[in-house]
Amino acid sequence: MENSSVPGAITRRRALTVAGGVFAGAALAQAASPAFGATAASDADAIVVGHGLAGLVATAELAAAGRKVLLLDQEPEASLGGQAFWSFGGLFFVDSAEQRLMGVKDSRELAWQDWLGTAGFDRGVDDPGGQDHWAYKWAEAYVDFAAEEKRAWLAGLGMQWFPIVGWAERGGGLADGHGNSVPRFHVTWGTGPAVVEPFEKKVRAAVADRLVTFRFRHRVDELIVTGGAVTGVRGAVLQPSDAARGKPSSRTVVGEFELRAPVVVVTSGGIGADHDLVRANWPARLGSPPKSMITGVPAHVDGRMLAITERAGGRIVNPDRMWHYTEGLKNYDPIWPGHGIRILPGPSSMWFDATGKRFSSPDIPGYDTLHTLKSITDSGHDYSWFVTTQKIIAKEFALSGSEQNPDLTEKNIWKLLSRIWQTPEPIERFKEKGEDFVVAKTLPELVAGMNKLTGDDLIDLAGLKRQIEARDREIDNPYTKDVQVMGIRNALAYPGDTLSRTASVHRILDPGAGPLIAVRLNILTRKTLGGLQTDLSGRVLNAAGTPIAGLYAAGEVAGFGGGGVHGYRSLEGTFLGGCLFSGRTAGRAAAAATAS
Repeated sequence: MENSSVPGAITRRRALTVAGGVFAGAALAQAASPAFGATAASDADAIVVGHGLAGLVATAELAAAGRKVLLLDQEPEASLGGQAFWSFGGLFFVDSAEQRLMGVKDSRELAWQDWLGTAGFDRGVDDPGGQDHWAYKWAEAYVDFAAEEKRAWLAGLGMQWFPIVGWAERGGGLADGHGNSVPRFHVTWGTGPAVVEPFEKKVRAAVADRLVTFRFRHRVDELIVTGGAVTGVRGAVLQPSDAARGKPSSRTVVGEFELRAPVVVVTSGGIGADHDLVRANWPARLGSPPKSMITGVPAHVDGRMLAITERAGGRIVNPDRMWHYTEGLKNYDPIWPGHGIRILPGPSSMWFDATGKRFSSPDIPGYDTLHTLKSITDSGHDYSWFVTTQKIIAKEFALSGSEQNPDLTEKNIWKLLSRIWQTPEPIERFKEKGEDFVVAKTLPELVAGMNKLTGDDLIDLAGLKRQIEARDREIDNPYTKDVQVMGIRNALAYPGDTLSRTASVHRILDPGAGPLIAVRLNILTRKTLGGLQTDLSGRVLNAAGTPIAGLYAAGEVAGFGGGGVHGYRSLEGTFLGGCLFSGRTAGRAAAAATAS
C-alpha cells in the first residue's frame, strides 16, 4: 500500500495523477470521436445519463466549460435532483470551522486513519487490475478534498451548515479500526434540497443559455459503441408523467430515441430499490439475505445502467459491498413503495434482537452499522428492538430525510429551537401513527405490546427485565464496565452531544423518564458501495484496466468513485460528498476531453 504519511506529498502526487488522467482522457476521446461541431452525427458535446446530484454537478461543470449537454433521465422533471433531495444533507468535512467551534480537533491524518480502518481495502490495492486499486486512490483524493477545498467550494455556492457537528459511526472500539474518532457529520442548513439547489440553478441557467437541454422521460437502454469508443445512447421515450417527486412513474413506452455525442457520463445511481438485486449481490459475510426489508430510496433507483454499461465493456467491481441501515421504520405515510425512514439514534437506547437478547459491543446505537446488520441476520430474524424512554427519544431521536426535518429543511430557527423543550413533531407523529412503536407505562405492558406487534411470544418478560435492571445498576457511579454506558458518558464529554444528541444518564426503568417505548427496527435498503471502476478522471475502465474512450461515470453507479471509494463501510456524510466530488471530477475531465 502506498505511503500516505505526508499529506503535502500525497496532494502533489495526486494532482499530477489527476491532471495526467484528464489530458489522457482528452486525447483518447478526441482520437475516438471529434468534438461537437466537427460532425453532423453529434447531437451535443456530451450526454449525461441521470439527473441526480452527480449528474447535475457533472452537467454544471460541462456547461461552465461551454460544452453543449443533453441531460437524460427516465423520471419526470419533478424528480430532478434524485435521491439527494430526500437526504438529511449530511456532509463529511475535516477540520472545519464548525468542528473548531465545537472544540473538535481534527486533521487530515486522523481522517485518513479512520477512512482506512473503516474501508478495509483488501482487493489488490497495489495491483493496477485489483478491484480496490482505483478505489484506494479515490479515497485518498476524497479525504484530501474533504480536508482542503470541499467546504470553501460549497460555501462559495451559498451552502451553510448547522453549527453542531454530528458524531456518526463511532466505531468498533480501536483507534485504527472502523469509525469516526471525532464528530464529522455536518448537516446542511436546508438539508438535501439545499445541497441540490446551487447545481440545479447552474444547470437551469445553462438551459436558458442553450447549453443544456433536458430530456426527461428518456430511458437509456443501450450505450452505442463505435470502434471501441462510446459515441451515444439508445433507448425508449416513456409517456409523459405528472407523478410527484419520489412517486413511481409510468413505464409505458411511447417512442424510441438515438442520440450521439463524443462523451457519455453515466450518473444513474445504485440498486437500493430493487430488493431482488440487493439479495442477489448480498455478501455471505453479512449472513443470509433478509426476507423482509423496507426501502430507503425511490423506486427509480433500479440499477439498470450498471448492467447496460457492463454490456458496453465497463467493469463492475465490488458488487457485494453495500450499505443498509438497521434502524428502519415503516413510513405511515409512504411516498414510494415500501418507503422506510431511518432513525438516527443517540447512544442511550438499549438494543435487543428479536428474541429479547441484548446486543454487545460494537452493536450500540450509532456505532457500527454493518456489524449490527450481521448480528441481526445471525439472530435468524429480519428485525430488532430498541427499548428506550420518552426522555431518550425526545433528545436523541432524529429521522433521516429532508421531509422529516421541516425545521432544518425550511431553515426555520424557531422550529429548530423548539427541540430544546419538546420532542420533535415528526418523532411524535411516528410514535403515534407508526406501526413499529409500542408505548407503555410498565415493563409487563411493554412486553405484551411487543409480542402482540410481531404476533409471537419471543420476548420473555423476566429475561428482558433482568437485562435492563443489570444495565440500570451500572449508572450509579461515574465509572462502569458496561460499554454502552461508557459510550454515553464519552458522548456527554462532547458539547455537541450534550446540547442536542444525548440524554442525561438515567435508568431505563425510572418512571420519571417514561413512558417506556419499544421500537421495532426493520432493515432498510440504501446504498450501493461497489460499481463501475473509474480512474481518477472518472473514465470507466474495461476488464483489462483500460479506459473506454468517451465513457465516464460518477456518483453511486461508480461506487462514488473508483468502483468503491468507501471500501466495505462508510463513515457517513460521504455519499452526497462522493456525488459532488466524482460528479465534479468527471464533468471537468469530460469537458477537457471535448475541447476543440
